[in-house]
Amino acid sequence: MSRIASVLLPMPLPEAFDYAEPEGMALAVGDQVAAPLGPRLLRGVVVALREGAGGNRPLKPVAERLDEPPLPPGTIAFVEWAARYAVDAPGGPLAIALRGARCPKPRPVKVVEPTGVQPARPTPARLKVIETAKATPMSPADLARAAGVSSGVVKGLVEEGVLAVRLVEAVARFDEPDLSRRGSELNPSQAAAAEALKAMLAEGGYKAALLDGVTGSGKTEVYLEAAAAALASDPAAQVLILLPEIALTQAVIGRVAARFGAGPGEWHSDVAPPARRRVWEAVATGRCRIVVGARSALFLPFRNLRLIVVDEEHDSSFKQEEGFIYHARDLAVVRGKIENAAVVLASATPSLESLRNAETGRYRWLRLSARHGIARLPDIELIDLRQTPPEPGRWLSPPLVAAMRETLDRGEQTLLFLNRRGYAPLVLCRACGERMTAPDTDSWLVEHRYSGRLVCHLTGFSMPKPQACPHCGAKDSLVSIGPGVERVEEEARLLFPDARVAVFSSDTVFDAREARRLVESMAAGEIDILVATQAAAKGHNFPKLTLVGVVDADLGLRGGDLRAAERTYQLLAQATGRAGRRDRPGKALLQTYAPDHAVMQALAAQDRDAFVSAEMEERAFAKLPPFGRLAAVIASGTDPGQLDAFVRAMAEAAPNAEGVEVYGPADAPLGLVRGRRRKRFLVRADRNVDLSAYMATWRARVRPPASVRVAIDIDPYSFL
Repeated sequence: MSRIASVLLPMPLPEAFDYAEPEGMALAVGDQVAAPLGPRLLRGVVVALREGAGGNRPLKPVAERLDEPPLPPGTIAFVEWAARYAVDAPGGPLAIALRGARCPKPRPVKVVEPTGVQPARPTPARLKVIETAKATPMSPADLARAAGVSSGVVKGLVEEGVLAVRLVEAVARFDEPDLSRRGSELNPSQAAAAEALKAMLAEGGYKAALLDGVTGSGKTEVYLEAAAAALASDPAAQVLILLPEIALTQAVIGRVAARFGAGPGEWHSDVAPPARRRVWEAVATGRCRIVVGARSALFLPFRNLRLIVVDEEHDSSFKQEEGFIYHARDLAVVRGKIENAAVVLASATPSLESLRNAETGRYRWLRLSARHGIARLPDIELIDLRQTPPEPGRWLSPPLVAAMRETLDRGEQTLLFLNRRGYAPLVLCRACGERMTAPDTDSWLVEHRYSGRLVCHLTGFSMPKPQACPHCGAKDSLVSIGPGVERVEEEARLLFPDARVAVFSSDTVFDAREARRLVESMAAGEIDILVATQAAAKGHNFPKLTLVGVVDADLGLRGGDLRAAERTYQLLAQATGRAGRRDRPGKALLQTYAPDHAVMQALAAQDRDAFVSAEMEERAFAKLPPFGRLAAVIASGTDPGQLDAFVRAMAEAAPNAEGVEVYGPADAPLGLVRGRRRKRFLVRADRNVDLSAYMATWRARVRPPASVRVAIDIDPYSFL
């Protein structure tokens, strides 16, 4: 046992553990191994090897090298960097990187192959089957199709002993992309952007670009041309396309398949474990060259990653808020640096961070200022609800209802946008004023009429809607306050009983298949009015959609945080951009009680630059992102007194550092979640401060009691 192997385990441990390498095992960095930890054997990854002379204690030996693809050096380096940046144990990102490896392998498949025995009746059909089987082993059904015969011919040859059936391990394999296929016809603006990306790829090494194009300008076609160039540069090159929503993956997968004549690997939470294993293994072995996936696809073990595309880069769904906390857009840029790969960030409403990086020259700035073809941006009008409110008990104002009626009369489609799930966001008792909340949580229960249940969207708790108030016992006293998409759908059906109305939200669309079906129905004109949350507000192209009505344009501005205005502008610009995507002019109506707000004025004038300039000026004055850095600390515990004592001690332990300000501790806006009280700190730092190092130093100075949990969030997006 001459060498020591440092093995990183996918557990919340501060560092890799040392094990002895058994004689003859010949480990290499990246190998997956079984290593003992206490009484258990755990899967781990060898991250370093060194000569192991002497030592004051014997080391446990590695139990086994697993017959699994090793993790490439770039993946290991990325996992370790991500942990340092997030001020977390490296086992967290490693667990994400190994998620596919821990999925069950696909079942063995049946293949048939010739035995050498000659058939008693050598008919042309039978001889064709034998010759086809000699070329490559395949399943009986595939063999029959390839030979152009019925399954009975193959079955007869098997029964006669001319062909033998055996079980083989399913090999993860994806069709090679056909790089000879031509892409879509590009307009001059698209062609210029595509050529700029191709030149960037030809230069080699890490480069980043912001592809900034208005909704409908054809950004997808541009980055697919960049993908084609990346794949053509090296027969082993791999491309990753990251998307924020599962609902978007099906449309992009279809466009990738049409462009390259081969489907990409698909990676998101809705993919079944055996299929996820197939993608993971194919990526690790280089047999899958294009992956389309959600944020965790960034941790896949790419062997030769040459291009990363982050589509809708501004979207907050790229932020992982639980477990290992990270932002996939930011980590994509880092993975590009580690892999010497190009990175393309694409959006119609880029984040201020990306715009700032483009302004300062850190990213190349490629702009698409016009829609593709003859389509033009929709006209946007504000409906002042103070002047023209809805009828009592209704949520759609007279001007919006009139516009919907005109749209239906023309045989066109309407999208009613409200970023609030369920029927009503609040249920209270008329008798005592009790607001229904989830047990041990401050979050309000949302009424869902479809299921007849009250649901907590934070914890997942649900219960049937009670007949009487649980607090005072009054019967039939519970009333629904405010609208959700289900309530807006109900109103649309009452107003337009002959219209075909559907709802698109995560409560009504449960998986990628259902999302694809609904999107295809809308695109085919089979729906007249679609009531939707943000799931339908981005990335989709509905040719007959000409009217977008935003039911509550002020929703994102309430409560607020530093990104409230930015997020509201982005979401509403994306939603209104669904209108008028083809040869029909589009129109968007925004219902608001604050028509003079800067966000509403910028949307109505379609003047993004003015909004961005004003928002940047405010952020620069306050030294907030992108002109400063933020981190959050969330401490939670079951004992309020113990938690208070701990956060006071933590405040006293905060390091003194120039350019760093610590605010708190304070009660979190959601002060109680799943029975745990929550306290927050917010840390602001200048751009030249290594905020991760500061937070790591602070964390090392305190040791929380066993019942207190501490989570650090670098660059927080949620302030609850």
